[in-house]
Amino acid sequence: MEKVTPFDWHRILLSDDAPPVFLLEIALRCVVTYLLVLGALRVTGRRGVRQLSIFELSIILALGSAGGDAMFYSDVPLLHVAVVFVVVPVLYLLFNRLTEKSVKFSNWLEGATICLIEEGVIDIDEFRKHNLTYKELFGELRQRQVEHLGQVRKLYMEATGEISVFFYPADEPVRPGLPIWPDVLKTAQTHVTEPGTYACTECGRVVELPADTPVCEGCHEHCWVPACNRKREA
Repeated sequence: MEKVTPFDWHRILLSDDAPPVFLLEIALRCVVTYLLVLGALRVTGRRGVRQLSIFELSIILALGSAGGDAMFYSDVPLLHVAVVFVVVPVLYLLFNRLTEKSVKFSNWLEGATICLIEEGVIDIDEFRKHNLTYKELFGELRQRQVEHLGQVRKLYMEATGEISVFFYPADEPVRPGLPIWPDVLKTAQTHVTEPGTYACTECGRVVELPADTPVCEGCHEHCWVPACNRKREA
């Protein structure tokens, strides 16, 4: 190994393998690859970052890697990069056509829309299958001014990872549900000392409990908090 001299400004700023004029070639490479990236992104349409599917995100990463390498590596021919920027968008268009014609292929490639909450109760099997966390789910709901799951009629997780929430009509009576405030969830108890309306902290199921240590019929857990029935204020 060659001995490295700390703070060698010639080594830091320039390369021994390329003359200073190579900086002009880097500038040209940046212009060409940047234009290729812009052209490829036009193919994906006007989507925001959060709206990208897994497949679309993988395309962006692949193009970014190819474009970044070509910007300053002298041994990466621009024609090779141009082929990448032609083939990958063509694959994107082809896969888009396939997802339009085949629901199974679309669900395999981009993921299916799943219903996580229905009538204030979490589908615990779907929740666990997709490796989700209560912190993420409840955090998204709190940002929509949701205090408890009884306010939620349906909640879907889209293929993009975003959630769509549907509420009960404002003129309907409020249903009791699992409160999702962190300080309330910390008070969960495994032994109910007083009878009343309680919500399971695992799936959100609401039941009338006696002073006992019951097990939830839906998820077979036994942590409970008093159910909340406050009306949602948007």
